[in-house]
Formats: sequence, C-alpha cells, structure tokens
Amino acid sequence: MEPTNATNIDEGLYSRQLYVLGHEAMQRMAGSSVLIMGLGGLGVEIAKNIILAGVKSVTLYDPSLVTFYDLSSQFYLSESDVGKPRDLCSAPKLALLNQYVPVTVHEGELHSQHLANFQVVVVTETSLAKQLEINDFTHANNIKFISADIRGLFGMAFCDFGKEFVVSDVDGETPQSGMLAAVSKELDGVVTVLEDSRHRLEDGDYVKFSEVQGMTQLNETGPFKVTVVGPHTFKIGDTSGFSDYTKGGVFTRVKMPKTLHFKSLRESLETPEFLVSDFAKFDRPQQLHLGFQALDAFVTRHSALPLSYNEAHAQEVVAIAKELASKTPEQIEINEKIIAALAHQSRGSLAPMAAVIGGMVAQEALKAVSGKFHPIFQYLYFDSLESLPKHFPIAEQNTQPLNTRYDGQVAVFGTDFQHRLADSRQFLVGAGAIGCEMLKNWALIGLGAGAKGVIHVTDMDTIEKSNLNRQFLFRPKDVGQLKSATAAAAAAEMNPEMRGQIVVHSDRVGADTEHVYGDDFFAQLDLITNALDNVEARTYMDRRCVYYHKPLLESGTMGTKGNTQVVVPRLTESYSSSQDPPEKTIPMCTLKNFPNAIEHTIQWARDLFEGLFASQPEYGRMYLTNDDYIDKAIAQSTTARDVLNGVIASLGETRPKDFQDCVSWARLKFQELYHDTIAQLLFNFPPDSITSSGAPFWSGPKRAPSILEFDVNDPAHLAFVQSAALLRASNYGITPPADDSAIIQCLSQVHVPEFTPKSGVKIQVEENDTAVDGDSGLDSLLAALPSKAELAGVEITPSQFEKDDDSNHHMDFITAASNLRARNYRIAEADRHQTKGIAGKIIPAIATTTSLVTGLVCLELYKIVDGERPVEDYKNGFVNLALPFLGFSEPILAAKQKYLDVTFTQWDRFEIEQLMTLGELLDYFAREHRIDVTMISSGNTMLYSAFSGPKKAAERKPLQILELVELVSKKPVAPHVKYLVLEFVGDELDGGDIEDLPYIKIRVRK
Repeated sequence: MEPTNATNIDEGLYSRQLYVLGHEAMQRMAGSSVLIMGLGGLGVEIAKNIILAGVKSVTLYDPSLVTFYDLSSQFYLSESDVGKPRDLCSAPKLALLNQYVPVTVHEGELHSQHLANFQVVVVTETSLAKQLEINDFTHANNIKFISADIRGLFGMAFCDFGKEFVVSDVDGETPQSGMLAAVSKELDGVVTVLEDSRHRLEDGDYVKFSEVQGMTQLNETGPFKVTVVGPHTFKIGDTSGFSDYTKGGVFTRVKMPKTLHFKSLRESLETPEFLVSDFAKFDRPQQLHLGFQALDAFVTRHSALPLSYNEAHAQEVVAIAKELASKTPEQIEINEKIIAALAHQSRGSLAPMAAVIGGMVAQEALKAVSGKFHPIFQYLYFDSLESLPKHFPIAEQNTQPLNTRYDGQVAVFGTDFQHRLADSRQFLVGAGAIGCEMLKNWALIGLGAGAKGVIHVTDMDTIEKSNLNRQFLFRPKDVGQLKSATAAAAAAEMNPEMRGQIVVHSDRVGADTEHVYGDDFFAQLDLITNALDNVEARTYMDRRCVYYHKPLLESGTMGTKGNTQVVVPRLTESYSSSQDPPEKTIPMCTLKNFPNAIEHTIQWARDLFEGLFASQPEYGRMYLTNDDYIDKAIAQSTTARDVLNGVIASLGETRPKDFQDCVSWARLKFQELYHDTIAQLLFNFPPDSITSSGAPFWSGPKRAPSILEFDVNDPAHLAFVQSAALLRASNYGITPPADDSAIIQCLSQVHVPEFTPKSGVKIQVEENDTAVDGDSGLDSLLAALPSKAELAGVEITPSQFEKDDDSNHHMDFITAASNLRARNYRIAEADRHQTKGIAGKIIPAIATTTSLVTGLVCLELYKIVDGERPVEDYKNGFVNLALPFLGFSEPILAAKQKYLDVTFTQWDRFEIEQLMTLGELLDYFAREHRIDVTMISSGNTMLYSAFSGPKKAAERKPLQILELVELVSKKPVAPHVKYLVLEFVGDELDGGDIEDLPYIKIRVRK
C-alpha cells in the first residue's frame, strides 16, 4: 500500500479525523516524517497516536533494553521482551496500526546529520545534556523539536517549533457568520446584525463580507478588523467613502495566521514560558521546572534515578533544586514536599500519565507539521498527586521492584494498593474509542486481574473501517467483528493476567436488558465506567448508578475537546443533574421556503431522502404485506393522509417498471423541486414584494430564490438525476444498466410538461402557518389507491440511510440535492465530505483527545479504588487540545433537600427489605417517620390515593405491594425484579406540609 500523500487520503479510514483537521492539514501531515526517541510507556503512546493520525513515516530510536518497569505502561512489550532493545520489540506492533504509515527503527548511533531527514523530532526519557545537543541542531535547522517525560504522577512537555512558526488556525472552531441588518456610513462604520442573532465576535477579530447590496465595496475589500460595540453591533473602520448600504449581506470571521517565535531549549531553561494546566496549582510549573532539572542532575551524578521513596535520595534532589533556585533572578523558594514527591516517584511509570502526556505531545507533533491549532508555548508541567492512595501504606520497603509487570506502578503506589486494583470489579459500558483506550490502561495497571477481580465490558456494535483510525485495539482483519469481544482479546494479549478476567457482553444497556444488568449484576460491582457516544445511554447508566449507589466515571470527546466527570455516591451530583441545552432546531418554514445557510439545505436534502426512499416505500411495503394496514391508518387520523399519499406515491401510476421509468421520475422530481416549486414561490411572493408593514418581504434571513433550468451538461444536475434514479431502482429491485452513460439516453426520452403557476396556494412563511396543502378529504385518496390484485408479485424495499457506504448512493443524492437547493438560494455549496458530516451528524474524533481523556479518567479511578475521600480530592476535567487548554474543577456536591428535620440528596431513599402489604407500608411511615402518606404510585400507575375513597383503600390495603402493582397496572412484574421503586407524597402526622420526599425502594420478592 502506498503511503498517504496529497492526492491520496483514505476518507473511509480518516473520516472522523478529517472533520477535526481538514484536508489541507492532513495533506501536510502526509508529507512529514517524524522521529521518536525513547520507547517507554510515554514514547509508545506518542508513536501510537502519531501513526494513527497518518503522517508520512515514523522512525523509532531506543536501543535501551526492556526492563520489568516498562511493562506497567508500555503496551507493546511483554515479559518475553525483557533484556531486548525497546525499539526493535515495539516496531512490529506499531507498524500494524496504520497500513499507510511505514514504521522503521534507526539502528546504530544517532548523529545530528540523521536529524535532517525529519520534520519533527520527539525525545522522551533523554538526559538534559542530550536534549540540548539535539535541540541546538534542530533549532538552527528549522526542525520542530518536542521533549517530554513522565515520572510517577508527574509529567512535562517542551515545544520548540523554530524562530518563526506560522499557525494557520489557532482554535479549530468553525468561523462564525451572520446576516446584516445595517451598515453605517461614517469614519468608524458600525455593522448591525439581525435582532435574533448575536455576532459572537471579539475585539481584534477580522471579518469579510459578501452579498452586501448598495455598499458593495464591503464585498470587494477587507478583511476588516473588528471592535465590538455590543452583542449585535461592531465597528469595522472607515466606511465614509463607500456607497450607501441598501440591504442584505453576510459577515464571516476570517482566521488570520499567527506567527510564534519559539526560544531554544537552552534559552528556555533560563527564561521559561509556561502553559498552566491546573489553575489550582498556579505556582507548580516553576517548582517542577527546577525539580525535573534537579532530577536530571541526580541521574548525571549517580547514573541512576533515586530509589523509590528513599528519603536520602529525595533530600539530595531537594538540595539540588534549592541550589538551582538560588541562581534564578526571582530567588524561587522551593516546595520541599513537591520536589521530594517527584524524587520518590521518579522510577514509577504509570499508564494513565503516559496517556495524558502522550495524547498532548502527539497532538503537538501534528501541530508542528500541519500548522493546525495553537501549540504549547513552551513548557507544560502536570501532576496528579491527588491520585496517591490515602488508605494504603506507601513506604520504601513496599515500593521496590519484584520483577513483575507492575513494578513501575508499585514504585508509586506500593504493593498493597496494587492488590486492591487487582481485586476490583468493574463494568465498562462501550468498547469504541474511549473503551479501547480504557481497556488498554486497565490491562497495564492490572485492574481486575486478581483472583477476586473482574471486568465486564459490553458493546452491541461491530467494527467498521472508520473505527480503525482511533479505536486502536482493532485491525483491518477485525472489521465486522464484535467490538467488545475483539477489544477484550486485545487487552488480554497486552496483559496475559487479564485472560479469563474480562467478561464480554453484547447487550445494549437499557430498560429492555435489566434482566441481564439487574440487582445481582450491580451488587457485585465496585465501579462503572461509561465509554458511550450518546446522551440517552449515559443518562440511563447514571440513573442506574444512583439507584445502586455505585461510583461512575463519565467522559466524552468531540474533536479536540474532551471532558471527564466523577460521580461519587452520597457525595457529588450525578451526570444527569446538569445537562447541555437542547440542540437548536431549524424552523420548518426556513427548511421549506427560506433557507439561508448550507446547513438548512443539507437538512432539507436529508429529509427529502427519508421521504422519497425510506418513508414512502415503507408505506408501500406495509400496504402490500398487511391487509388491515389502511383501516388502522384511518383510525389514526393524524397519520392517515401521510400513509395514503405514501402508498399512492410508491405503488400508484408512477411506480417504475424499468430503469427508464426511474430516470423519468428523477428528472421530473428535479423539475418539481428546483424549478416548479421555486417558480410558484416567486409567483406568490415576487422579488419586489412588501409586507403589510411596508418592509421588503425578501429581506433579512429571507433570500429571494431563482429557478434552475435543467442542463444535462451540468455535473450537479446529472448527479441528482442519476443518484435519485439509482435509489429508486434499488427500492423496487430494478437492475440499472452497467454503463453509466445510458442515463443520458434515458434522459432524452423524458417529457417535461410546462409549468403553470397556481393561484391561491398557501405557502408557509412563519413557523405556525399552515404549509402547502391539497384536498383535506380522504375519499379521493382512498379512491386513488392501487388495487392489490394489480400489484401481485411487486416487492418494495425501503432504504435505511447509511452515511459510510459509498456504494449505496445515499450521500451522492443528499450532496447533489442540497447543493442544487443552495444554488436556488445563492448559498455557498458544500462538498461531499462536509455534507456527510452534517447529514450524518458525525461527531469529529481524533485519537489524541481520546488518549488524554481516558488518562484523566484513570487518574480519577485510582482515587475511587482507594476509597472514601473529600470532594476536593476529585477533579472533573475539561480539555481542548486546539488551544491548548486543560482545566479542572471540584465536582459539585449533591444538592440537599429537607423533609421534617431530615436532610437528603438524590442518593437517599427509604429502603424497605421486608415484604409488605399496602396497609403495612402506610402504618410503617406513620410509625417510623411520622408521615401520613396521601398518595403512592409506581411509574405511571397510581396505587393509592387518600382521596379516592375509603372503599377502594380498604380493598387495596390487604394486598402485597407486588400484587397491587400487577392488579392496578394490569401487567405482570418481570420475574427478575426483586425491588420496586415507589414515589409517594404525604403530610406530617400533625398536619404540616411536606414539599418533597425521597422515593421508596421496597423488596417485593425474596
């Protein structure tokens, strides 16, 4: 397979990444070679992420020999590799990650002249002296240089991208745009946007203009620098010499390149610039800057790192740090506790730390070759000292190497905590991108690997080609296989002790699988980790964790952005306690008649696909296969007309008999959508129409459209007809001609009638208006239904939208349909890639963000496994690798409520273990809690109401709760259910009001 180059990017493989980086950045990456020095846990993580991203080539250099310490974080090494060169052992497995990226090993000495072959040099686990030697050469020769290291719970990175480095896109955000309402003509012209939108610009931004009428100079000049006046207004400088503004216009923010001037490593040691990764530790970077130098000096002096938790060695490192601090202009005061901790843990190598720093550094390397996103300028220091256990002893005697694969982790946490990790019982929900990274980290840290431990993992999905770019446990041979089983097998290969410890499931989590994931299942678990890609499943698992009082680790990514959340029972709020605002929808009137953005036309085309090739054929299929289908449809009066119209459209006179009929239908559909409908709209509202208030009708967001005349020589026109005809043929099992050129011949036989505008046709101009409508009666539609006798042998198959299958023509149709409608309304068209992302609602994704986020999750996992802690020990994380930004906050405490004199949160409930009748339950609350129960329900079923009369209450009080629920709901309770949740309200026995109460969890089966 040829390496990726500027003309050959495998969009099937890189599709999700392309939505983050774009084609231009990917092409730059595809022409760049990267050298990675040091193949410990950090080095292999960086290499993995860079290879997955798709650079031209990766060269490895690390002849040092594998030790047991490496196995705690290096996922491509095993016990059998101990004593062998790290690079030679790692290269074969790294080479399997991406068939487009050659991976080689540099053998022999590495000299400066070799560095000239690379665009980026990444060094890890390298002495400061060697780093300086390498950087002196790279800085002088405009080769991008990155150094990084992890030591226990500490990590660092340094970037030098040369004397002048141009960033083409500093944030990766889609440039905002908006429609104009007015532009003043003065020395400092003021632009006003439409009332219903904000411009979201900042001082110093630049904008360009298009489609401005009157003051056309705005379209021809610029970009203009912005000074913000208010949320709807901004200034752009002198417009006094321009023509008068008339109407219309769109502004779009222009991303201006930014030039950065990096200092060399030698200069930066003396005058460092820091990216603060945790504002709660604002002074930590300067401390660690000196601490890492002191650690390097210790190694130079002793040819070895300090012994784990050896106090004499730690104090020597502290003394060196103090000496270095005394030479700084600020006379920095050393925090002895922090520097000693660095020395104590320096032999440790932790998989989560490798994931955090490795994800960030790999993205920096990609920035270096692509110019996409703002790089770290220039030092990053990070630590997670909060992850140290508080309930397990750590001392020199229990942190020494035992020649096991966990030596690198024991060097930080001690043997007792390692046993606790091994005996943990976990549930991983999802085995996609985050799930793969999570299982890799868990295998390395030995989570669940003990006799009492277990990991349950579930995912109902199978592997697709687009997964391979970021779900790194999968290979091309695995496409079509179950994700959970494949990921579990790959994790067990990394750590043989995991064999037999991972239980594979393929059930979706939800109400329909509670017989699988029920009381007994959750009772055995210590922790749940979500690796999901949808909010519905996340909120469901959140409810289950609250119900079963289980901690939950939640995370998600979108492109360069990621977040993590820790949910701790009886302490923090849950995931569902706060949610993002609902996704903004496009008004129907905008979709139908007044689009002004490409997103509108793409959604319109997606809806068109669903109607023509899915819904209408489904109506036809149901009509053919269900004798009482029409009677049931008429009974559902709200859908009757849609059903009848759909049956007629799919099986009536226009039902195709051959491919010529499919082409004719597609050509007439073009005429209807892009000519006749637009002509009718303009007939109703000519371009010079005015509203009742005297304002132009076609103004603001309403663009006056123009009709399209079909041109067989226009590729977009032909693409619409061809894709529509092929999809129509597929619905009816009609085989199209093998020769694509046959469609031209078919088109020549199509008769297109002249369009005559109709008077009195209602057009939807506002959201609450009635849309275009025909005869509201059903009799004429029933009369037009085709006879089933005429349809003997006819079969029809609806199309189910699939964005990633290029052979099904789905995206061909949606792209063509959307762009033609964009032409109607003078909207800039979108290519297939952009259209696919919007129509398919694709979540942008890259491996680097996933690596970083899962690393942060696992640092929190250490804390959960350790046991009960104060809330300030936990951290919710927010990252954006494009900026770059790392931010942390304490989880929010669970909100408190009160009844009588009792305080409770969402974690509290009344738990009743004995079987009870309704009467016994009422007596229990009166006796034990001084509550007069007035109402009890189970789900939507009302079980008891004090206001329903004494007779009904007397009938129900003797019934067991299970009997009562089944009687009133008229449905049996599933046999696996041992407990029911009852909601209830009541008053104080003395008559006082109670505003809110926890729910009741009551046993109903032994």
